[in-house]
Amino acid sequence: MDPLLVITNPSAGSADPEALESGLAVLREHTSVEVAATEHPGELDGVLHRAGSRLIVVAGGDGSMHAVVAALHRRNELSGRVLGLLPLGTGNDFARGAGLPLDVEEAARVIAKGAPRPVDLLVDEVGEIVVNSAHVGLGAEAGKQGARWKPHLGRAGYAVGAVIAAVRPRVLRLRVEVDGAVVNDIDQPVLMVAIGNGSQVGGGLQLTPDADPGDGQADVMISRAVTPLARAAYAIRLGRGSHAEQDEVTTVRGGVVSVSGSDFWCSADGEVYGPERRRTWRIEPAAYQLLR
Repeated sequence: MDPLLVITNPSAGSADPEALESGLAVLREHTSVEVAATEHPGELDGVLHRAGSRLIVVAGGDGSMHAVVAALHRRNELSGRVLGLLPLGTGNDFARGAGLPLDVEEAARVIAKGAPRPVDLLVDEVGEIVVNSAHVGLGAEAGKQGARWKPHLGRAGYAVGAVIAAVRPRVLRLRVEVDGAVVNDIDQPVLMVAIGNGSQVGGGLQLTPDADPGDGQADVMISRAVTPLARAAYAIRLGRGSHAEQDEVTTVRGGVVSVSGSDFWCSADGEVYGPERRRTWRIEPAAYQLLR
C-alpha cells in the first residue's frame, strides 16, 4: 500500500484524539503514515503542496472533507486523485451517504483494503464546490441556528436549529430550473430547495434519500409546504424520510440546477452564506475517487 498523508483539523469541534489514534494504528499496520494538522487554509495549502503522490486521507467530518476537496479543486489537483476518509465529524453525513462505516477502525480498514470509486462534485458559477449537499430556505436557516448550538450539543444541535428555524420560517419566491426546465416558478412560494450530491444532512436526516454521489446526477428536492398544516406534515415526514411522498414536495434529477428570485441564504456542506439572488450548480461527474 502507498504511503499515506492524513490531514486533521485539531480545532474542529468534534476532534477526538483517541478515535484518531485508533484509526491511525490500523493504517500503520499496512503502510507508513504522516499526520499533518491544519487549522486554516494557508496551512492546508502548504501540506497539499508537499503531498506528492501520497494518498490523502481526511480525518474529520463534512467540513474537513469540504476543505480538502475545495483546496485540491482550486489547485487543479483533484482530477484523478484518490482520497480516503476517517469519519471523525459531528454528523458524518457525507460518509453515511457514501456507504462508509462510521466506526473509525472499520473505516481505516476500508482505506487499507477498499477500492477507489468515482465521486461527483457540485460546482457553482463562482467556482465554489459542494461535496455533499446545498440547500436554500429553511435548510439554510436551520444551519445558521444549528451552528450556534453545535458546540454545546454536538449532533443534537442540528435538530435544535431545525426546530428554531421551523417556528417562523421565511417563505421564498424562487424560480428553480433543472437542466433548463422550470421546475418551480416565482408564483409558487417555497419553503426550501435542496440540491443533493449525497443523501443525508444534519447527522443522518435523509433530505435527498435517493442521491448517490457517484451517479453523475444531482438530486433536487423542492418543498412548497408553506402553510402551518403542510409544514407540520412535512416535518413529520422528513423525520421518517418519506417527505417526497407529500403533495407539496417535488423531486427531480439533473446535471445543472439554477435557483433565482427573492433574496435567499444558502448552506453548502454546512457553511452558510448570502444573501443571494441567483446561484447555479453543475455536477462534475467522477471529479475524484474515494476508497469505499
